[in-house]
Amino acid sequence: MTAQDMKETILKAAEKMIRSRGYNGFSFREIADAVGVKSASVHYHFPTKGALGAAVARRYSDDFLSSLGPVDEAPMDAVGVQKRLHDLSRRSLVEENLMCLCGMLGAEVADLPGEVAAEVRVFFERSVAWTEAALARTEWGTRVGQTRRRKLALSTLATSEGALVLARSMGDISVFDEIDLPAPD
Repeated sequence: MTAQDMKETILKAAEKMIRSRGYNGFSFREIADAVGVKSASVHYHFPTKGALGAAVARRYSDDFLSSLGPVDEAPMDAVGVQKRLHDLSRRSLVEENLMCLCGMLGAEVADLPGEVAAEVRVFFERSVAWTEAALARTEWGTRVGQTRRRKLALSTLATSEGALVLARSMGDISVFDEIDLPAPD
């Protein structure tokens, strides 16, 4: 396995652990065991847990935004834009029973190393910016101002993240589907 392949394997293992148990719910030893190497090998690629956490959050953010797709290919109706974001959140819960990585980290932000907290903030800023830009292209978005588009983007993201927390906490994926997205007014 190449060094780059090992780095990617470590990132994947760390992401799964964080999305399942949170930042404080894993150690380098557990990562090493999961990928079949010694802890020193994990430290070679990521000298600190903060460096690993930041890299995982950055990679997750890039993957999430890539899955949303280019803004100019987003649905042309406001509800469709909201559903794109909401459905992406739902998919990770249904397919893997995992939380949004940055939602999980966001709950722990007060205890995170600065570099990890910064990447979490960037994830949410990018997600809100994508949603705002996609909403701006819709008929609804052309009728309302930037403030209302931002409020709907924030509300949509908050609703999706909250739905993940409730559904996982209650052990019932159907709870996610019972939660309505805020309606564009």
